[in-house]
Amino acid sequence: MTAAGAGGRRFCVAPMLDCTDRHFRYFARRLSRHAWLYTEMVPAQGLLRADPRRWLAHDPDEHPVALQLGGSDPDALAEAAALGEAAGFAEINLNVGCPSDRVQAGRFGACLMAEPERVAECVAAMTARVRVPVTVKCRIGIDRRDRYEDLLRFVRTVADGGCRTFIVHARKAWLQGLSPKQNRTLPPLRHARVARLKRELPRLEIILNGGLRDLQAARAWLDRVDGVMLGRAVAEAPWLLARVDPLFHGRPAPVASRHEALAAYLPYAQAQVAAGVPPRRVLRPLIGLFQGLPGARAWRGWITRAPDLDRLLDRAPPEEAAAGGCKRLAQGRN
Repeated sequence: MTAAGAGGRRFCVAPMLDCTDRHFRYFARRLSRHAWLYTEMVPAQGLLRADPRRWLAHDPDEHPVALQLGGSDPDALAEAAALGEAAGFAEINLNVGCPSDRVQAGRFGACLMAEPERVAECVAAMTARVRVPVTVKCRIGIDRRDRYEDLLRFVRTVADGGCRTFIVHARKAWLQGLSPKQNRTLPPLRHARVARLKRELPRLEIILNGGLRDLQAARAWLDRVDGVMLGRAVAEAPWLLARVDPLFHGRPAPVASRHEALAAYLPYAQAQVAAGVPPRRVLRPLIGLFQGLPGARAWRGWITRAPDLDRLLDRAPPEEAAAGGCKRLAQGRN
């Protein structure tokens, strides 16, 4: 997968807890060679206290893939970033967007938007240790600190610490009173605010995140921002990724059908299960693959119960109705 990063961050898949693990990323790469992928958030302190291989293991075929870290201690983050770079990750991303109580208790995530100088110090420490880009994923604000001027000050301050790429979730976060799931849906979207940030800080790379579910609509934002990031839409219906290379990069899709994607993933899944990984964990990325097609519900039930890898291709629902569209994807004309 040597040229996977040629288009940079035009299209990114968001870091998602219990989703974007190494198995999801390997399968995602069967569908798109050029989407920019992210790990789940890895706590810097946890990475340093445990065997780093537990957190950093990945297949070279996943690249380009970024390591997302959580933390607020500059020294710990710098050390964790160095381990990530040594493991081969193409980017180190700092989480300044997660509003969960557990993350706040560790003094990282979205609560750090109230401490832009601290975030800048963390970024400066990491950029001094690694050669790969250090980026920040944040919100447009938190609680009552949600004016555009607050966001602009945060980004400018952190940029002074050496960050040149900001992935901005276009919702503010309420640190109390809403669950992480509610914080992804209830605060109103302010996409135009992120576009304004790019307009006023043109030398920075600004990636738009939050509420994007349609690829055509997301692509339209590339006139106003440098890239887009989708999360739950891809997790729920990963076949969306098969349209990314043609639509965002003008390149053919690597597979022409869902069945072809399964066949490409099967040897990896078999090797992982042989190494001791539970089959359900390895096949979890496939749950939504047939979303919208007849037989999708039965497929989801089978995958989540006790899947037999030897029957994987036999249990896959037919997709003849989508075959014409799949062929156009493979030719890069969709």
